[in-house]
Amino acid sequence: MPEASLPSEDLSIREICELTDLSARTVRYWEELGLLPGVRRRNGGRRVYGTDELERLRFIRRLKALGLSLADIKELNAVYAIGGSTIAMLERLDDLLGSHLVDLGGRIDELTLLRDEMSKYRDHVASRIGSES
Repeated sequence: MPEASLPSEDLSIREICELTDLSARTVRYWEELGLLPGVRRRNGGRRVYGTDELERLRFIRRLKALGLSLADIKELNAVYAIGGSTIAMLERLDDLLGSHLVDLGGRIDELTLLRDEMSKYRDHVASRIGSES
């Protein structure tokens, strides 16, 4: 989903879900985990989201799509909060992405071997079918 321009007004959970393509349950869960700190509430307890929360949710979605776990993302939040620096968080993100690239390379190698093995076995099965006919 293309990212829409940033709204300037407060957003309801329904609106934030439409803009991020996340479920309300996911948004609330991420908030509960501390990935979305400082969500304001209206009278009556309804959550109110602004541009900061919208951008944070989009960032978390991107990181999840890249294979980072919620624990990794929580750690990045902690690095940012403790260091108060985007640079410290980005350096840790670079480390995490590098580690995931190494893991991904290993998984690709394993899948390539599996594909080759499956192809050979399929050829074997096809030859058996041909010899039985």
